[in-house]
Amino acid sequence: MLGEYPIQGRRAADISASIERAVGEGVLEPGQPLPPMRELAVTLGVNPNTVAAAYRTLRERGVIETHGRRGSRVRPKPATTGREKVRVDVPAGVRDLADGNPDPALLPPLAGAFAAAAARGDRAPVLYGADPVDPELAQAARAALDADGVPAGPLTVASGSLDAVERVLTAHLKPGDGVAVEDPGWGRTLDLVPALGLRTVPVGVDDEGPLPGDLRAALEAGARAVLVTDRAQNPTGASVSAARAGELRAVLAGHPRTLLIEDDHGHGIVDLPLHPLAGVTRHWAFVRSVAKAYGPDLRLAVLTGDAVTVDRVRGRQRLGPGWVSLLVQRAVVRLWADGAVDGRAVAASYRERREALTAALAERGVASHGRSGMNVWVPVPDETGAVARLLHAGWAVAPGARFRLGSAPAIRITVSTLTGEETGPLADAVASAVGPSPARSYV
Repeated sequence: MLGEYPIQGRRAADISASIERAVGEGVLEPGQPLPPMRELAVTLGVNPNTVAAAYRTLRERGVIETHGRRGSRVRPKPATTGREKVRVDVPAGVRDLADGNPDPALLPPLAGAFAAAAARGDRAPVLYGADPVDPELAQAARAALDADGVPAGPLTVASGSLDAVERVLTAHLKPGDGVAVEDPGWGRTLDLVPALGLRTVPVGVDDEGPLPGDLRAALEAGARAVLVTDRAQNPTGASVSAARAGELRAVLAGHPRTLLIEDDHGHGIVDLPLHPLAGVTRHWAFVRSVAKAYGPDLRLAVLTGDAVTVDRVRGRQRLGPGWVSLLVQRAVVRLWADGAVDGRAVAASYRERREALTAALAERGVASHGRSGMNVWVPVPDETGAVARLLHAGWAVAPGARFRLGSAPAIRITVSTLTGEETGPLADAVASAVGPSPARSYV
């Protein structure tokens, strides 16, 4: 069953570590069955309860899954390995359109903002016990949220979108709870949920956001939380429309105990209006990151939500990092105040690049999706073959496996740095690699 790999250990922690190490190294592959607990207990000379405890730890960490009498096996997408291993190594001379990064040329210079923030810190150093949220940042963020129709609520700051999402999930859920996630969706989220011991419940997506029928089915099946990307959905570019928002709110209204988490990481790079869902359920959180518009290394996201959720996040944060650097917060405030990013111009730039590629692909009979953001999602019959053929032609794209649970195969093309001169040749290469698209949805 396990080939030549010997599971080792006398304690539950050692046994679970041995299995997790093998999964991380690829010795135990996704989907591979593990020995029955009693059989492994006899092999190791330990009590079956010890093996049961080891398997329980691995299940809660998202490494394995258990199916009653059918036994336990390595998860198809184990949290230990991570989707970043499903990647393309870009050789020299190949154009990299796989990394998902914003265009560095559209990011603002940071030196002046940090110098001003540092000078303020020199005059009045931040010490333990200081307010963890800069008042000016809170005021500016709240004004922007109000303008976009996000319900009023307390506000805090996290170290990026994923940090905020993790803190909200752990504030409310326990291992084994189900979380409705977009499929296709952000690969890091699809890794994070099982790593927390939670279950991913896939919800299909089209250009207008999560499908209401799929969300209803997920909630009726017991999912306790739902993650929704409002705009610039990664990888498809979906953006929740006004009509879709109304449908999703209606579904959520029938499940008021659902924890709703909205991710608006596309703020500042998207020219489509926001249609928030918050306010329908008892517990909710709305996350807005500065990574795409101002720079990934800033590691700052604003989080608002209901009072209980934000209070729990703040409390747990106090026991860990304490706060997100006030130096960074004040630098971001300075960038906002100075108008360092022209959001309309940035959004227009990304839109022009997306639409040029989707139009070129359509001319060649290839269907694609990219309503907002910096990525284009192209359904393909064979991911591995498409990625390999494009790499051979000089183009590196991301395999859709990094972003999928059960949805159809596809590739993701990041257009953030794509030039007009490159659009035609890239579309030719994609058409040659994948062929004409069948008349089907990408969900």
